Amino acid sequence: MVTQNATGSLLTTIDNKIATIEFGHPASNSLPRELLNRLTQEFNTLSVNSDVSVIVLKSQGEKVFCAGASFDELLAVTNLEQGIHFFSGFAHLINAMRNCSKLIVGQVQGKAVGGGVGIVAACDYTFATVNSAIKLSELAIGIGPFVIEPAVSRKMGKTALGEMTLAAHEWKSPEWAQEKGLFAKVLENQTELNSEVVQFATKLASYNPEALTEMKKVLWEGTEHWDTLLLERAAITGRLVLSEATKKALSEFKK
Repeated sequence: MVTQNATGSLLTTIDNKIATIEFGHPASNSLPRELLNRLTQEFNTLSVNSDVSVIVLKSQGEKVFCAGASFDELLAVTNLEQGIHFFSGFAHLINAMRNCSKLIVGQVQGKAVGGGVGIVAACDYTFATVNSAIKLSELAIGIGPFVIEPAVSRKMGKTALGEMTLAAHEWKSPEWAQEKGLFAKVLENQTELNSEVVQFATKLASYNPEALTEMKKVLWEGTEHWDTLLLERAAITGRLVLSEATKKALSEFKK
């Protein structure tokens, strides 16, 4: 299935029990709320598809995996309701990935920023390249990575989260991200990445699907409260984005 419009594109293909989701947006694969909704629905749909055992998540292009939230939509927020609505999109997507009955393999070909790091953290096993640097720049624009924090902390720990968040201007190398547990493997280039992901997903899809589903449950034990926690975090960010300091920082950051 493919859906494409002004808010980005989403393509899903299913082959040999492997569903590959590819999303894209002209602004460095950033995620407006509408594309967040479509991704969320896609994970919910694939979760109950008996023809699928494994999901691969990837994005278009070569340089950037995901630039996080849409700056245009952030700048357009004028009240608390709009702010909560936008950031709850990330909450719903991460929860859909968490609740999905299929294991999710991340294919990260380039940089990930902010919400993009959160999406990577919500994958169950992730491959990256030497170009896949990461950054949590939220404090620099007057907010914070509150919605994605549980996913990032679960994968990398609070210390690594703090290191990224407080040094909001710094890129962390893919090797650092691998050491901290975000990436399972770092490959030299996109060709190697594609090959490694195909081999891994094919092997995974050959296993007992019931065993895979039960393993998914084990991996996410103790996160049941995220259904409410992430929405509470969306309310915090939705409030912060309304401040004059944040509006000014967003305008400068976009330039």
